[in-house]
Amino acid sequence: MTKQMNPSRRRTLRAAALAALAAATVALPAHAARKEPYCGNLDNAYGPYDYRKGATEFAFNLKLVESAHFTADVENGIKGRSSTLAGDLDYTLRAFPNHAVALSTVIRVAARDKKSLFLPQGNRPVECYFDRAVRFAPDDPSTHTLYGSYLLSVGRDAEALPHYQSAVQLDPDNPSTNYNMGLVYFKNKDMVNANKYAQKAYALEFPLPGLKNMLVQAGKWDPSAAPDPATLKKQAQPGDDAPAAAQDAPVADGKPAEVAKD
Repeated sequence: MTKQMNPSRRRTLRAAALAALAAATVALPAHAARKEPYCGNLDNAYGPYDYRKGATEFAFNLKLVESAHFTADVENGIKGRSSTLAGDLDYTLRAFPNHAVALSTVIRVAARDKKSLFLPQGNRPVECYFDRAVRFAPDDPSTHTLYGSYLLSVGRDAEALPHYQSAVQLDPDNPSTNYNMGLVYFKNKDMVNANKYAQKAYALEFPLPGLKNMLVQAGKWDPSAAPDPATLKKQAQPGDDAPAAAQDAPVADGKPAEVAKD
């Protein structure tokens, strides 16, 4: 015969279980209850548009957004035009989440105060711009590269690795992408892979010597790992349906490099 639990004891256990459940629910971030990404959904009153099509399909939209919100002063991190600097960057990246040049500006501005999760006068965590870019355009290697660049800039080297791996998978013969990959492996002390990707980057004529110098100084530079030139594909020039600035977002010598805008 099954022993019956004392009703008072049963009520006590049930109350304890409900209290634990309530505590767990409170501990969950608000976005979990909403079933929305932490950085918000991608809906926007204007767009969102694909920056890679900023020279063709969305040329008018890109010109309109940049003329009002991404002027030279904004790009160079000096001041905003229609709002604060953070406000204009936010508008630009809500309309064009994978705007490679604007994302590069975010990295540079955020680097001024690495202790803050926000841009000055901003109301969205800096990392959210990269999270949103990757969610919007997961097939765009520049979004992964820039996310990795941001993570490197704040010392989160191990977390940067999968983003660079994604970029290399999407664009295996891009010299900047291979350089970035080699750099992040070097920072994670994987010298074999650091050299492997460095050799490929330089075989593809990447111009900056920083990674090579680092490997030489560490005694890990090994030209025998260089790929057969016959296996390399010539890097395509910027396409008609992508602004030139979106092609590469290199990290030079461990620091996010400025992405030049045509």
